[in-house]
Amino acid sequence: MSGIYVHIPFCRSRCAYCGFYSTTLLNMRQQYVDAVCKEIELRKDYVKGRFSTIYIGGGTPSMLTVDELSTLLHYIYKVYDIDAEAEVTIECNPDDVTPDFAEAIGHMPVNRISMGAQTFDDERLKFIRRRHSSDEICLAVERLRQAGISNISIDLMFGFPEETMQQWQTDIEKALALDVEHISAYSLMYEEGTPLTAMLEKGDVKEIDEELSNAMYDELVSRLTNAGYEHYEISNFARPGFRSRHNSSYWHQTAYIGLGAAAHSFDIKSRQWNVDDISTYITEINKGNVPMERETLDRATSYNDIVTTALRTCEGIDLEKLAQQLGKEYSETLITSSKDFIDKGLLKLHDGHIRLTHKGIFISDTIMSELMIV
Repeated sequence: MSGIYVHIPFCRSRCAYCGFYSTTLLNMRQQYVDAVCKEIELRKDYVKGRFSTIYIGGGTPSMLTVDELSTLLHYIYKVYDIDAEAEVTIECNPDDVTPDFAEAIGHMPVNRISMGAQTFDDERLKFIRRRHSSDEICLAVERLRQAGISNISIDLMFGFPEETMQQWQTDIEKALALDVEHISAYSLMYEEGTPLTAMLEKGDVKEIDEELSNAMYDELVSRLTNAGYEHYEISNFARPGFRSRHNSSYWHQTAYIGLGAAAHSFDIKSRQWNVDDISTYITEINKGNVPMERETLDRATSYNDIVTTALRTCEGIDLEKLAQQLGKEYSETLITSSKDFIDKGLLKLHDGHIRLTHKGIFISDTIMSELMIV
């Protein structure tokens, strides 16, 4: 079954590290929701069959009103065939999870919340221009539990300038104390065009030492797996039975439709991406046009996509499935090009799958680049 992604680009303010498309034009929210509902109608036949996941991301979806969120979900369920056991996720900022918001979410077909915590240190939250406090993270989880949400994910970041191992350990401890079902953790990235990168270029901040960053990742993996979390993707950890089904569809080449400005879609044979401008998006949708670009995928491109997605997961790349999808020559190519990395202990071949070793994770980008077909 396929997935549905809806991009909600609205933010009250931009975080210092964020490279995703977003806007602070909050007065356009209703126009935007109306346009997305029209796109749903326009693209009702993009992917055939039943959908098993819905993911409303951003931006900050919790910036929408309860009525706007309800309208969006109503149209999705009205137009698409949604599985009764579908995973339905909404991204939230902790400070948006008021008692009224949590109660309203509890009455919607939402059964999973993904929340950007990032850190439990208030000074670091201010540094990256997050608008919530560490206390609000804990309060939001409590309110969501009271509303009946039994699947909560939080995002963490490590590798802040001048961050110590002890500070990172404290963040991990506080995350574990929340007893959430899923944790995603990422090293702080310096994306082009962001305020954080501008600070780096001016010399106002300095990137963390690579050795310390790697040690922080090791600490993360050790602490979370010892606490019973499954390390199922490079940056993702879940209690048994609580993997992100939607994100897993990306890593395992499952078709999905992306709705809204800057949203991406994938129908196995091609990729499609909508214009990353909210005004153009709304204008064109209202004319009955979907403002997008499309790329038809040849077998080599599909192979490269599999290398850069499936290899991120604990299962790795299924050689038999690869041969069935693209031809035996591609599985043979992968085995041949993996040999040196296997010999060096960076990849392993076991039970018909090629996987990253723990050692290989630290240079995964290099490994993937070497395995790709140019």
